[in-house]
Amino acid sequence: MARANKSDIRLDSPRGLRGPAISARDKAASRDRFGRFTEAIARGMGTPGFLVGLSLFCLFWLAFNTWGPEEWRFDSAAIGFTALTLILSLQASYAAPMILLAQNRQDDRDRVQIEQDRQRAERNLADTEYLAREVVALRLSISDMASKDFIRSELRSLLEQLDERESAAAKAEYENGAADVGKP
Repeated sequence: MARANKSDIRLDSPRGLRGPAISARDKAASRDRFGRFTEAIARGMGTPGFLVGLSLFCLFWLAFNTWGPEEWRFDSAAIGFTALTLILSLQASYAAPMILLAQNRQDDRDRVQIEQDRQRAERNLADTEYLAREVVALRLSISDMASKDFIRSELRSLLEQLDERESAAAKAEYENGAADVGKP
């Protein structure tokens, strides 16, 4: 039996298992993961705890390298604490882009939220206009309907007409009966 060539095997396997190619979903998830990471760092740098911790770290650094044992000092006060300056500069150079990335992500979320709010407002406006038209249509149809008072007045007039007819019929019958009694 002939052995299947490599292209046949690749067609039989699921797409994700064919090769080292990264799908667009994986790329988006990776970018999102990095974005969440930068947001977490930016959020952390904006807390009072971080500022207090960084201040305590700098104070400890300065105190140790100023008053600590001479053989243990690793950053000289005489040349302006070069290592501390380098560390703080490095921290600032990474913090600024991370904060900007976090702001960009927040701007994107705000933009999406504004668009959703706009669509929701349009739907609410359309619903409100529809309901207003329905209320107007109901008012018009109700104004065409007979009210209780109108129906009562119509029934009273019908009763009066029936009473008049009845009394006219009774009178005519009485007159006819009286005329019959007077005949020989």
